[in-house]
Amino acid sequence: MGKPHPIELRVRVVAFVEEGNSHREAARHFRVSPRFINNMMILHRTSGSLAPARQGHAPSGGKLAAHGKWIAERVADNGEVTLDELCVELAGRGVLVHRATVGRFLNRLGLSNKKASGQANSCGRRSHRRVSYGLSDAGASSIKPWHSWSLSMKHRPIPS
Repeated sequence: MGKPHPIELRVRVVAFVEEGNSHREAARHFRVSPRFINNMMILHRTSGSLAPARQGHAPSGGKLAAHGKWIAERVADNGEVTLDELCVELAGRGVLVHRATVGRFLNRLGLSNKKASGQANSCGRRSHRRVSYGLSDAGASSIKPWHSWSLSMKHRPIPS
């Protein structure tokens, strides 16, 4: 994301337009887009302030922040739970999230990502890859989510 225009420029733009100049004249004079001029005038009229809005995501921690304790307890109780199983259980609690979101949340909780080999299919290739999450401490429990797109619901063959 780009940086917002400096507050000094914002103030000069609004003052220039309030002196009686048009938005397009202001855009040419300050070498900015007419859209920027329009947005500054709207911002000045509605809020009286020219401060830029905060950029980025809210610092609240996302959907799973309120369920962090439950997720940590669930992983500690059953180290063999997959990300898909956690997603289903969270959906039962009214939280709809993608398994990648759950995986990132588990990483933020301090769970490490440990790869383990999958089972070979009839061609001798690995049919999937398991990834386990465990606490960084030795002897801690881990969860093992599936990371193969072929196991996701939208890529499974439709039973006939």
